[in-house]
Amino acid sequence: MPSTEVVITGMGLVSPLGRHVRENWENFKAQKTGIRHFPIGNRPAFAQYLGKVNGFKAPADIPGKLASQIRFLSQASLFGLRAAQEALVHAAPDLNHIPPSRRALYLASGDLSQVGYAFLYPAIVESTAGKFDHVDPERLNEATLARVNPFFLLESIANNLFSFLSAYLTFMGTNTTVASLSPCGAHALELAARSIQDEHADIAMAVACSSWINEIPLLEMTGLGLLSRCRHGVASFRPLDRRRDGFIPGEGAAALVLESAACAHRRGAPILATLQGFGNATATNDTDSWSVPERVSEHSMRAAIEEAGCDLLDLAFWCPHGSGTVKGDRSELNSIMAITSDHAETAQVTALKAYTAHLGAASDLAEIIFGVQALTYQMVPGTLNFQEADAEFAPLTLAAHHQPTSKRLFLSTSYGLLGQSSSVVVGVP
Repeated sequence: MPSTEVVITGMGLVSPLGRHVRENWENFKAQKTGIRHFPIGNRPAFAQYLGKVNGFKAPADIPGKLASQIRFLSQASLFGLRAAQEALVHAAPDLNHIPPSRRALYLASGDLSQVGYAFLYPAIVESTAGKFDHVDPERLNEATLARVNPFFLLESIANNLFSFLSAYLTFMGTNTTVASLSPCGAHALELAARSIQDEHADIAMAVACSSWINEIPLLEMTGLGLLSRCRHGVASFRPLDRRRDGFIPGEGAAALVLESAACAHRRGAPILATLQGFGNATATNDTDSWSVPERVSEHSMRAAIEEAGCDLLDLAFWCPHGSGTVKGDRSELNSIMAITSDHAETAQVTALKAYTAHLGAASDLAEIIFGVQALTYQMVPGTLNFQEADAEFAPLTLAAHHQPTSKRLFLSTSYGLLGQSSSVVVGVP
């Protein structure tokens, strides 16, 4: 790693498990789940189990010049705004000493809440007289003008939250929005960290928001065979367990504030964690491009560990993507077995998505927050709903309940369809 040590000084989290970091952590520590049953008439039973954020209120303390724009933010973007606010308040409530051009912002977007175009439904009903067999173009035009929000496009574009946040927080330095599905939270985090290391920014924020719980994403993920059949209700999401059969989707947002260790010490900010190494790779399957490669995350894990310069025995735990799919979890555990080789019994492995449901782009940062909290309290998190691993992974240490530890490092990994993988080694002081 470059000589500049990058540290985390602020964290924010909105998930089905809680509306802020403290509430999320208390529920996580008690091994509760944010997954709930939402009976919806025409959905199959398994699609009625979701990780949905409840009791959420949009921020009310928005300056007048931006108050009219906040109504164009989707629900997932509002989660991202709230997570960013929380992270910044914890890290640096006063940024007046940092020029806006030295504040970097990187957003990971996985918001699929508008892809179904449900907002057009009332106009279509009116233009077909409710029969859906013939559309009257003139009536459709009139109904659309009367019934559809003309700014619907703003809710669906990936960088809408980025535009709002940069203006609201005056983060005007290096920046971008990434949208690479599951791994993009880790991608945004690495970009934010590199902006500090390369001295392009004095403070940087990585924000990730996502929503996977409307009809179109559910339909697509069902077609790909990714979702659990939910035969055991809210306890059906069983990552790493031999009975796993897919994941349960959710919604949420997470944010991390980064700066150099020197800057944090200078202003007396509490250092929550350090980012010690990153790795990115793409693994391919020669026989079937849609099938998960045999060891999908091995190369990104090795790269992160190498950049961190740590020994495998230094890791308190490995936190794979853990989507709960049969092939995906096997591929990730194969990756860990390949790296640890004859010392697999030293690797404690935990998967965290069953606590919140799969938060898509927000999962990476959310799981880093949970990992930081866990090691702060000298704890290896348990894998919720886990009972027994596949026989081939018996050498690894997998546990359903939290375990004590004195180690200070963990590795967090995410992967997406077609083999894209991202890993990061995080240390807690």
